[in-house]
Amino acid sequence: MKTKFENNTLTICLEGRIDSNSAPKIEEEIFSEINKVSEAKVVLDLNELAYISSAGLRVLMKVKKEMKQDIPAVNVSPEVYEIFQTTGFTEILGVHKKLREISVEGYEKLGEGGNGAVYRIDADTIVKVYKPWMDEEIIDRERSFARTAFVNGIPSVIAFDMVRVDDCLGIVFEALNSDTLGHAMRNNPEKMPEYVDKYVELAKTLHTTHVPEGSFTRIQEVFHGYADNLGEWCTSEEIALIHSLIDSIPDADTVTHNDLHPGNIMIQDGELVLIDMPQVTMGPPIMDMVAVFRDMISAPQGDSAHHIEFSVGMPKELIVQAGNMFFMKYTGITDPAELEAYYKKLGLLYAMNVVLMPGTGAETAMKLGKGIMDKLLYPVVIPNEQAIRGLLQTM
Repeated sequence: MKTKFENNTLTICLEGRIDSNSAPKIEEEIFSEINKVSEAKVVLDLNELAYISSAGLRVLMKVKKEMKQDIPAVNVSPEVYEIFQTTGFTEILGVHKKLREISVEGYEKLGEGGNGAVYRIDADTIVKVYKPWMDEEIIDRERSFARTAFVNGIPSVIAFDMVRVDDCLGIVFEALNSDTLGHAMRNNPEKMPEYVDKYVELAKTLHTTHVPEGSFTRIQEVFHGYADNLGEWCTSEEIALIHSLIDSIPDADTVTHNDLHPGNIMIQDGELVLIDMPQVTMGPPIMDMVAVFRDMISAPQGDSAHHIEFSVGMPKELIVQAGNMFFMKYTGITDPAELEAYYKKLGLLYAMNVVLMPGTGAETAMKLGKGIMDKLLYPVVIPNEQAIRGLLQTM
């Protein structure tokens, strides 16, 4: 056994075999180290562990009970993982398999965004390699959410395993031998009505798909987390008000993608398939409508339209055209004046969402934090607090 202590985390590296003969000594050594740093977080690194018997498992169970904290077991080999899974220990400890290592040297780069780049591995698979600063938990959430969406009948890309690519992490996905909906709209504008029909159908599939509790994070939980991080820009009273507005969002067991623009949708064999899944939540459809309004109506007409043009894959004029068609078909509103009134309502809800942006921790949003509060919190959100509550409950 080896140990490492840094950043108030005690990493215990177990090696070789732990059976009935070695378990008592291992237990003694583990608790000897834990007692030296009783308030520390404990992580088990099982990279060099070849086998563990029931006696060894009972030692780990005792460690968890004594520490009264979640104890992750990382770098677990397939053989040891199978033992954990068979005995139910995957439900007791946070067990993370040892990641397969791959290289993307010589592979075709298919695209690159703010969080990473995508490479083609072969005819059937691609790998999305995330930036080195991306948190493993967020990356694994995208893999998990893609899998959950797929098994619940939502048209989405199939995710395979998480891998290590040099100093970065990646996820292997199926290769969709097609283009994005945004590019299809740009290249075939005469087919825009057909594409928008499919776009609306996909949105309504999401918004009528009921999933079991815990399938995805509730959107209220995500927003409350953002609100908790606004202390640099807001007073405690303002943060309490924002939390109260978030509580006005109705509970729902349906799915929201929260980034549902045509750049995040592929066309595969004539059907639309969702990609880019880390922001998926359980929530009411109106929250997706706010996100579509942001990307398809508001952003293309703003000062930084080139950012959304890059993400969606279309010129701003075409984005707005597609956005207007989407909302008319989704809502059934065809009168321009009524549609404009609907957009004003979405704009109020969007203002509330933007106020939460600095709390996401995104560097750009944090830099804009004070400006966002000065432009939106007092002039827009607070004076319209009751109207926002009403819209959240009725739209």
